[in-house]
Amino acid sequence: MSGHSKWSSIKHKKGAADAKRGKIFTKLIREITTAARIGGGDPEANSRLRVAIALAKTENMPKDNIEKAVKKGSSTQDASENYEEHIYEGYGPGGTAVLVEALTDNKKRTTAEVRHIFSRLNGNLAEAGSVSWQFHKKGYIVFDKNSVDEDKVMELALEAGAEDVADAGSEIEVYAELAYFEKVKKVFDENGLKYSLSEVTMVPQTSVKVEGKNAETILKLLDMLEDLDDVQKVHANFDISAEEMERLSQ
Repeated sequence: MSGHSKWSSIKHKKGAADAKRGKIFTKLIREITTAARIGGGDPEANSRLRVAIALAKTENMPKDNIEKAVKKGSSTQDASENYEEHIYEGYGPGGTAVLVEALTDNKKRTTAEVRHIFSRLNGNLAEAGSVSWQFHKKGYIVFDKNSVDEDKVMELALEAGAEDVADAGSEIEVYAELAYFEKVKKVFDENGLKYSLSEVTMVPQTSVKVEGKNAETILKLLDMLEDLDDVQKVHANFDISAEEMERLSQ
């Protein structure tokens, strides 16, 4: 889980500071539109849409943008942008397992772009099913230790049905099965506990320790994959020491 949590935290911190806000909004709008198209425009009846909207709000997306994306996805008249979901599986430096979630209107283009990045950074695409079995989809919530009562987080999380609460140095991580994720998040909201990250993600069952050049390359690989317009999320099972991660994230 360490690789997953460290990468999620780095992405969150970078996302708040760098100039990728427009690209983040584009990806979120695409997910909201797709979720509404598949499951309808009512967030109460569409859990995928509900999670997408919640994530958009944490990124401070304007309410009007969210509503327009929902309306567009719900419209039976507008089929100008029909995105298909594709999962790419591969291996990165040091034998790390990598999952890439994409929403694309041109699978051939996206596959070529993903393959190019893997090959450029000492990785390779793999057959379907060769990597995905190593991950489980879970709810994931992160707190800054300095902003919350750790005992309170643990108490509320476990009472609400969370699977695990982990100490991650300066952060507290909460993991929940999908059936309990929204209940756990709601309990935190109702008790005024502010989290820094909340998402549905793919959590690896085991991790692969990488260091040195491999550590630097796997982070570059994930960053380049996520920078592709068609890629929504990237997951990997690497484990890098806190000291090296701090150095590489500068």
